[in-house]
Amino acid sequence: MKKILLLGSGELGKELTISLQRLGCYIIACDKYNNAPAMQVSQEFEVFDMLNSVKLKKIIIKHQPDLIVPEIEAIDTQTLIEFENKGFKVIPSSRAVSMTMNRDNIRDRARELGIKTAKYAYADNLTELINMFHHVGGKVAIKPVMSSSGKGQSYASTETQVKKAWTFALLGMRGKKKKVIIEEFINFDYEITLLTVLDGNGKVHFCPPIGHFQERGDYQYSWQPANCDKKTLNKMKLIAKKIVKDLNGQGLFGVEFFVTKKQDVFFSELSPRPHDTGMVTMYTQNFNEFDLHARAILNLTIPSIKILKKGVSQVILANKNAKGKFLIKGIENALINKNVDIRIFGKPEVEPFRRMGVILAKNLKEAKESLSKIKIINK
Repeated sequence: MKKILLLGSGELGKELTISLQRLGCYIIACDKYNNAPAMQVSQEFEVFDMLNSVKLKKIIIKHQPDLIVPEIEAIDTQTLIEFENKGFKVIPSSRAVSMTMNRDNIRDRARELGIKTAKYAYADNLTELINMFHHVGGKVAIKPVMSSSGKGQSYASTETQVKKAWTFALLGMRGKKKKVIIEEFINFDYEITLLTVLDGNGKVHFCPPIGHFQERGDYQYSWQPANCDKKTLNKMKLIAKKIVKDLNGQGLFGVEFFVTKKQDVFFSELSPRPHDTGMVTMYTQNFNEFDLHARAILNLTIPSIKILKKGVSQVILANKNAKGKFLIKGIENALINKNVDIRIFGKPEVEPFRRMGVILAKNLKEAKESLSKIKIINK
């Protein structure tokens, strides 16, 4: 039985815990708050700030895990590098985690590899951000170098909007870096997440492409398979393979792309773990993204990945005034449709626009109809 230290215990960590336990693993779920989703299904849990290197070291030494599996960005990566050098196994690798926890590292590495990205720059303060805004030119996207699920991301076309974007980015930042990335706005036709699996033998496997729609920098719904021509898909596969092989290690990666009407492909971001837009695979694929990640990190055979049916994932969000304890009502009505399934994440409290669950359905219309029947009410 493999002992796994899960660093981050949100909804993705919860589903991963279930997949790993089905393969005989023992999970210690960690997060900065008590009763996080993955803690509700793990064998043990620890509550502490994973950016605190002293506390993180103590937890690793205490549990002596076979695998250290990050699930969020806010982790002291130097500690992971240190323990990997001591012989501990970090998933997918300490280098991959360190490179991708901050958008500046992975963006710079993509450029070094000759991968096409939007024009971008960095800023550590508002004055520098305004200067970079004029340097990049036109409409821009501004986001923290470290954040979760697109938090703190916004767009700007004027100095006034840039100032507001700086304040918004500060609110969405995670970690110790007070730094933002500012990039040119790509007038894309659609966005794609290409779930890419790197197995223990160095072989790369792909899930069918996932389309997704974002609002406030956060995904609202995704669908699989996304429509894109074979030539464009092959471009994305080549880029994804190049960058995950460079990062090394093993596991599932969520690689994001912008695609323009001219079928130009721009690398956007990469997550070294299951991806929020990939929750649709719980409805569509023979093996979902959590199963695939579990198999890859345990050095198990990666099966042939197939689409069983088309599907959509639609997030269930708390409203803008949500705070504290809550009730979720209407689930029984939302499930009257036989084509609909629901995952409530089990988060202990609500915050404005916090993801509280996901609806899985045959199409977006049916997902929206079920969503309309669900209410999140403050206690």
